Amino acid sequence: MLWVIILVCVVALFNLFQGASPRNNARELAFSEFRASVERNEVQEVTIQGSNILGQLKSGSEFRTYAPDDPSLVPDLLSNGVVVKAAPQNSNEFSIWSVLISWFPMLLIVGVWIFFMR
Repeated sequence: MLWVIILVCVVALFNLFQGASPRNNARELAFSEFRASVERNEVQEVTIQGSNILGQLKSGSEFRTYAPDDPSLVPDLLSNGVVVKAAPQNSNEFSIWSVLISWFPMLLIVGVWIFFMR
């Protein structure tokens, strides 16, 4: 029974880590290249999440970049016809601490159960 519980926990953790991967196919783009692409009307849409920008070019390729604090960025994007979306800063962020906190009660119960079984 103990091996079944361990196996289930390992499979659950594997699935948890697999689901947390962000866009892997997006290429890293320098901020200056991003601004030049916006000026050339090559950018179709962007999602701004804090200082991170994820977007799609009109050619269909995806990109990501890090934006400094630039108050003229959003007006420039809108004036060039870019679809701008905003997302909360921590919505897709993955942390090992969040996993430990959410799994701690279950691990504590399993640990106590194993202790009593011995």
